[in-house]
Amino acid sequence: MSVKISATAHYVPERIVTNDDLAQVMDTNDEWIQKHTGIKTRHFAMDDENTSDLATKVGEKLLQKSGLSAEQIDLIIVSTITPDSLTPATSNLVQRKLNAKNAFSFDISSACAGFVFGLSTAEKFMRSGRYQHAIVISAETNSKMMDFQDRTSAVFFGDGAGGVILSNSDQANDDFYVDEKINTAADGTEYIHSGRINPITEIKSTNFPSIDAFYQDGRKVFEFATGIVPEQMKTILEKNHLTETIDYVIPHQANLRIIEQLSQKLDLPMEKFVVNVVDYGNTSSAGLAMALDQLQQKHPEPKTVLLTGFGAGLDFGSIIIKL
Repeated sequence: MSVKISATAHYVPERIVTNDDLAQVMDTNDEWIQKHTGIKTRHFAMDDENTSDLATKVGEKLLQKSGLSAEQIDLIIVSTITPDSLTPATSNLVQRKLNAKNAFSFDISSACAGFVFGLSTAEKFMRSGRYQHAIVISAETNSKMMDFQDRTSAVFFGDGAGGVILSNSDQANDDFYVDEKINTAADGTEYIHSGRINPITEIKSTNFPSIDAFYQDGRKVFEFATGIVPEQMKTILEKNHLTETIDYVIPHQANLRIIEQLSQKLDLPMEKFVVNVVDYGNTSSAGLAMALDQLQQKHPEPKTVLLTGFGAGLDFGSIIIKL
């Protein structure tokens, strides 16, 4: 049984936040941010717009593009580390807002590798033959988890969402999935963390849960992203004889400097790398899905693409697909 990508879509909030805007609330400036990250702007969800709202916008676009009705969707997976709540799952909220009454839904939390993990998970469900159509969305409102006194983290991140619909097909040449390589380096769990909740110390009426802001050890993350990750990318490209002939590479949109390092280590020109971090910042798991839709809009012709996500966990994974 073949599985195809029948639609791609993305969405970003209206509010654009410049580097100069951030310089008004923290000790930084446009020159420093661009030099260290390559980021010029990012989008922030404001007021009543939350993660499920961003994801729902993507879901609506996916249904419109594919020509499917919400009732035809069997599965909804949302990858996010910035959910509306711990429970219900953000995917449950998206299912309700889309009125996808015949679907089942769940979230996954793999940080910036979330779209790769979500795509891999949905593909396995689809191969079972029990389901016809699945929505995979990565959505993040990173802005609500930032410590805006921490310029080493806050300047990187933006909000957005992207996703795909997977559908079963009887045509063998429709199959989108070529190969995957997925790993976790759990010795790096302290490098990135967000939303930690401490256990109580005693039973008392004033107990109330609180969570911590996003934190990352930038140096450790950079070493991981430019050391271990490109080796995985090289391995899967070599295995599939695509080292030089891969059409496009979509890496996690961590920052422009990391993407430039990946280009050098893989000996592939930057022209083959799809980049949206300059305009959208690091949108965590959403960046990959957003870039996939942008690529599909710009280059609708058949192509082979390497998707690589890496983030907290430390989770990292690479998938080769055909579009």
